[in-house]
Amino acid sequence: MINTRTLIGSALAAATSLAATAAYSGPAAQPSFAFEKCYGVVKAGQNDCQTATHSCAGTSTADNQPDSWLYVPAGSCAKIAGGSDKPKA
Repeated sequence: MINTRTLIGSALAAATSLAATAAYSGPAAQPSFAFEKCYGVVKAGQNDCQTATHSCAGTSTADNQPDSWLYVPAGSCAKIAGGSDKPKA
């Protein structure tokens, strides 16, 4: 009985620590292609780096946050509805 509890406890601890490690991804690596930052078009949780309101990649909390950005091929941000190469106020 104690061995079963220990095994279950260990499994839960491992799952929790794995989830915590995955949650902190840090800044996104710069892509290998010519890129620009595109602000205001990011889906929640898909941003590429920190902003004034959150600390690292993948932590934006709402769609199209004006200060959240992602890397896009150079010259394409202006073609995206709502996209801006500068943070929106």
